[in-house]
Amino acid sequence: LALKRMSVRKDYRGLGIATALGRTALAFARQRGCRAVVLNTLMLQHEARALYERLGFRRHRFYVLPTAYGRLANCTITTYRYDLSGTP
Repeated sequence: LALKRMSVRKDYRGLGIATALGRTALAFARQRGCRAVVLNTLMLQHEARALYERLGFRRHRFYVLPTAYGRLANCTITTYRYDLSGTP
């Protein structure tokens, strides 16, 4: 399962909403027999990266955004993966 564009409006951050959304996405994937959940995030999204790591996602790979801007600004994307195989 690929998790895309999960966000919480700034004035609602810090209330546990993103954690609940992430756990719900993991449960959804698990219930449907997915082997893993993957997502991409920019290097600048420090809060999002910390959330994913707290939820148990592991850094899977890094790459520079494959555009002229990405190469010029060294815009790095991190792919995270949460393996579901063997989890209850």
